[in-house]
Amino acid sequence: MPASVPPADRVQLAGDIITWANTKITQLNTLALAAAVLMAIIAVLMSWWRTRSFVATLVALVLAGLVVWAVNNMTTIQTKVGTEVAVHAPAAVPAVPGSDRDGLATA
Repeated sequence: MPASVPPADRVQLAGDIITWANTKITQLNTLALAAAVLMAIIAVLMSWWRTRSFVATLVALVLAGLVVWAVNNMTTIQTKVGTEVAVHAPAAVPAVPGSDRDGLATA
């Protein structure tokens, strides 16, 4: 067997890298969600500490919940925005009269 052909047992390395990358992405998503929850708790507590107002604290709580929900559902939001942009995008960009490919106007 020539030396340039890798052995059959070494082909799985790419699969291991993909599995490792997927694991790291999942861990980063979990870390981002934990950070968002921690920042939301701090924001609500700071709102209460600064204002001592129930309404301001309630607004901070609702906004913090919205941010945590958005961080947790990022793929859903991305898919929804992507489908709406694709639906409402123009089919083709209209040509500008009097221009050519070099960007020089023609008379």
